[in-house]
Amino acid sequence: MIVDIQQSHPNDSAAAVVAHVRQLIDSGSLGPGARLPPERDLAREVGVSRPTVRAGLRTLAALGVVRSRRGSGTYIPDGPPTLGADALSFLAALHKFTVDDVYEARRILEVGAAGLAAERATPDQLATLADEVAGLFASLSERQVFLVHDINFHRSIAAASGNPIVASLVEMVSLLYYERRRATAERAVDRDLRDAADSHRQIYQAVRARDVDAARRAMDEHLLRSRSYQAKETQASTIKSSRLVRRTADRSAEREGGLVHRSAPPEGGLVHRSAPREGGLVHRSAPREGGLVHRSAPREGGQKRTAK
Repeated sequence: MIVDIQQSHPNDSAAAVVAHVRQLIDSGSLGPGARLPPERDLAREVGVSRPTVRAGLRTLAALGVVRSRRGSGTYIPDGPPTLGADALSFLAALHKFTVDDVYEARRILEVGAAGLAAERATPDQLATLADEVAGLFASLSERQVFLVHDINFHRSIAAASGNPIVASLVEMVSLLYYERRRATAERAVDRDLRDAADSHRQIYQAVRARDVDAARRAMDEHLLRSRSYQAKETQASTIKSSRLVRRTADRSAEREGGLVHRSAPPEGGLVHRSAPREGGLVHRSAPREGGLVHRSAPREGGQKRTAK
């Protein structure tokens, strides 16, 4: 959805805050890395309350225009502009973005970005790429750290392309990739991690050598292999989940079976114990009655014998 700030309704106070910040950017008063005026100053300048200012800033944050730093204030980001991570994740869920969709988008964007980086990367950007490659090899045993260096390398390639639109799009796609890959990264095998680190080194070497074709080819091959790595990780996670479900079901069945097994004997025991008790009562009452008759009979007989 595209928000037309210029056509916002005049009574929409939050939109007035957004429009005011846009004017500050257009006039050059605010640029990348700049800190916005404090909330009270913005409220006074726009003529709205501070809660309304906060609502406007939340809108700008969702658009990726500003970023809040706790205890410091609100800033225009230094790097390439991006759609807020939460908003992008929401869109991905709504439109059912698949892993294949993400990798296809990455190949479209990053293969070209690698070629541009080979033409345009500055010495500082090359140094950043070298640092990320070193970080990859240093974190082969730490899956999540490795993933962070992986993401940073690709973002640095996009930044080195010199095209802010490409850098922004790669930044957004990287957020999606990271969100999904971190769930499976722990299943990565050592061989695949080392292979991935080698692939990043080849991309870096091609960019440093200013070999456009080699950089594009190395990036394309790396992304194709990366897709196969993630497929194996996902399969391993699925198998583990299935085994966990089966073990849980087996334990549940065992517990239920144990309860049935334990409850059956008491019931049988109750029936078994009650039957003897009832029989015992009948048996005991019969002798008592018989005994009474038997005892009364002799007494009567005894009385008759005595009378005689």
